[in-house]
Amino acid sequence: MRRGCCFAPAPGRYRDLVAFGGGVHRVLDAPVILVWDNLAAHRSRWIRAAIQAREWLEVEYLPACALELNPVEQAWSHLKSTGLANLAALSFTELSEAVRLGLVDGFLAHAGLQLGTE
Repeated sequence: MRRGCCFAPAPGRYRDLVAFGGGVHRVLDAPVILVWDNLAAHRSRWIRAAIQAREWLEVEYLPACALELNPVEQAWSHLKSTGLANLAALSFTELSEAVRLGLVDGFLAHAGLQLGTE
């Protein structure tokens, strides 16, 4: 049986994640598979040592750009190719208008949708 669990520690709190994984392993009495992105901190010397010390822990790293696994990556990928990538807005109003015109309207139009004004 496969069970899914999500634990998102605060940055730099990887000891909490390792302890959490140990608790999951003890409760389920089964191997634990951790799916992680390729953040440099996830491959640090301390993390590698923690993984190697736990035979019950398997880590699978996501590809560097996994658009199909993380849909928001498509928005970020698109954003990098627009003028918004280097926008230095002077106000929140300017920023929100640029995002609406540059991203939201385009994505909605591509999906055949539009924002309502009700």
